[in-house]
Amino acid sequence: MTSDMTGRMLRLLSLLQTRREWSGADLAERLSVTVRTVRRDIDRLRALGYPVDSARGHAGGYRLASGSDLPPLLLDDEEAVAIAVALRTAAGGLTGIEETALRALAKLEQVLPRRLRGQVTALQASVAGIAWESRGPRADPGLLATLAVACRDHEVVTFDYRARHGGAARRRVEPCHLVASGALWYLLAHDLDKDDWRLFRLDRIADAAPTGRRVPPRPVPGDDPAAYVASRLSAAPTRYRAVATVHAPAEHVRAHTRGLATRIRPVDEHTCRVDASDDTLPRIAQTLAGLDSAYTLDADPEVLAHLRDFAHRTLRATG
Repeated sequence: MTSDMTGRMLRLLSLLQTRREWSGADLAERLSVTVRTVRRDIDRLRALGYPVDSARGHAGGYRLASGSDLPPLLLDDEEAVAIAVALRTAAGGLTGIEETALRALAKLEQVLPRRLRGQVTALQASVAGIAWESRGPRADPGLLATLAVACRDHEVVTFDYRARHGGAARRRVEPCHLVASGALWYLLAHDLDKDDWRLFRLDRIADAAPTGRRVPPRPVPGDDPAAYVASRLSAAPTRYRAVATVHAPAEHVRAHTRGLATRIRPVDEHTCRVDASDDTLPRIAQTLAGLDSAYTLDADPEVLAHLRDFAHRTLRATG
């Protein structure tokens, strides 16, 4: 009897950790008990120190609130393996998170069952990563967490946003998805003041604040957030234009380049165009240097001058 109740309470705690809010009827159905039993189990969790909030009335429900301490998390096997592998490879892309990730990993691996440690080791041994020195903007993990929660809960947020040309303005949006593209993170959101979908680079966001106002989720154009963001990025205006006509099939160029999938367009079976346009000249040079086939270039004068200067310096350096 006691073991049944303990198992049920652990299952109840796990359910409360997976969703923002549950109705008493939904929890009773999931646990195969009565609503009255759910209320008693909620009281037991509160007595153990778990901050469970409840709303009265017919539409009332239960939610695990934030407290002064982080409650123990209940993870199934697949979740534990995924988190352990993610923590082991969390050194790139987020400012100052490396040491924190290692501390969290040490705590997790200390309590991992032996059967799961083998899976984590096997996965990590099979996946290699290259730790490049990051020269571009990096996302703040606190901001990333704030926006991730807002996306999950469909909560309106406000923030200051610095545009590409330097001007800043306060934005009020319905956040939808966070999408990573190379070293950059983007927030896909519906701008309430402009009544349109917008992309926001996280490194240009400041003072993000949830408003407490929750809204119904909006359908993303095309039903695929990553594909929609990729299409918007490929069409976004840039400071410098550079388009290479590459004498190789599009599939070949895609297989030998990194992060250019949406910027490669086939011309015919043997030729494709690569849009290397960017806001900085060194990044354009880096993109073009990654092409392993001959190409002709249609670019702004500033791009051509930068490439010529770079080529002359390289020739001098090689004697």
